[in-house]
Amino acid sequence: MTPSSAKRPKDLRMKELMQATGLPKSTLLYYVDQELLPHPRKTSPNMAFYAPQCVERAAFIRSLQSEYRLPLAKIKTILQARDRGVDIAPMLALNQVVFGDQNDELLSRRELCRLSGLTPAQLESLESRQLLLPLSKDGYDAQDLAMASMLAKGLAQGVEAEDLTFYPKLARQIVDQEMGLRHRLTHDLSAEQDAARTAIMVQAARAMRGYVIDRIFQLRIAAASYLKDPELLR
Repeated sequence: MTPSSAKRPKDLRMKELMQATGLPKSTLLYYVDQELLPHPRKTSPNMAFYAPQCVERAAFIRSLQSEYRLPLAKIKTILQARDRGVDIAPMLALNQVVFGDQNDELLSRRELCRLSGLTPAQLESLESRQLLLPLSKDGYDAQDLAMASMLAKGLAQGVEAEDLTFYPKLARQIVDQEMGLRHRLTHDLSAEQDAARTAIMVQAARAMRGYVIDRIFQLRIAAASYLKDPELLR
């Protein structure tokens, strides 16, 4: 045995890989099937050996899922970039800017209704009109709950879900324009530069949305003499 081969970590059987990662066989096989982990070296139909780097790679996948709540398709893109030697730190930083901390415990539909005051029918109506837009198929986060509670108060005051559909309609138009601007300013940049510039643009866009809409609203109120002034409707 040469010195170099003596230092090389040995390949792992599935049982050893499960013990090293703390993950069940079904999850590891799914990662392999989705090409998140490299395929094993098979020595017989019932015997396969996994490269030792699978341990670190599986841990990294789990951290991306738990800390950033990224879907596996996005994780695959990040892994492929890392494999090419791309610095993925800007991508992860951008994800943090866009989504913030994603460590909230997700609520079920039943829990969301109970805590917000919405009925199941109201929740379905709001979601169908894109007035509630959960990021995860697995449940609702704290931001969803805050908006659901606010919408429940509005509905109790006589507002109809249909009355609010101009919000997602105009929001799509704003986001379309923002994406067009982002493409124009980043399409010639490297992946790292693109992520860094996009993070700055996301922060600026958030500030701009809040500032301009609130200022227009405030100026409209300031120009009116009283609450039923026709100036409020112009």
